[in-house]
This record gives sequence, structure tokens and C-alpha cells, in this order.
Amino acid sequence: ALGLIAVLVRQELVFCLMAGVFVMETVSVILQVASFKLTGKRIFRMAPIHHHFELKGWPEPRVIVRFWIISVILVLAGLATLKIR
Repeated sequence: ALGLIAVLVRQELVFCLMAGVFVMETVSVILQVASFKLTGKRIFRMAPIHHHFELKGWPEPRVIVRFWIISVILVLAGLATLKIR
């Protein structure tokens, strides 16, 4: 529904910026699958990327809080670009 609204108001790039964490999670899975099929090697220890950080030893609450912080920063950046126009 949010993606459709972004298309209708012609703000697709701003939406991708604001949904950056979700885009990053999706892209990490796509890259992992493509890399494994083409080269037989993995880029991350596990996809999506939040599992990679957990396997590197980061506690789950730390991963969650950092992703929240990144999300807030990206949403504020997206809202700022809307105000500039």
C-alpha cells in the first residue's frame, strides 16, 4: 500500500530512501543468492544481513537498535528532501 502511494505521488526514490533498511535487507538476500549461484561463494555468513551481524557476535538487541537508528535517520532524510522540493 505504501509503495502504491509513493508511485501515485511520484516519490518512488524518496520512498526507497525512507525504506532503506528494508531495501538493504532485500538487496542482501538478492546479492547472496546471485553470488552463490554465479560463484559458489557467499558474500554474507547468512542472509538477510541482520542474521550476518548476529553470527558475527552482535547481540540481537544491538542489531535491532542500530537498525532503528538507521531507519530514523533515513526517514528524516527522506522527509527533508520532500520539504526542499
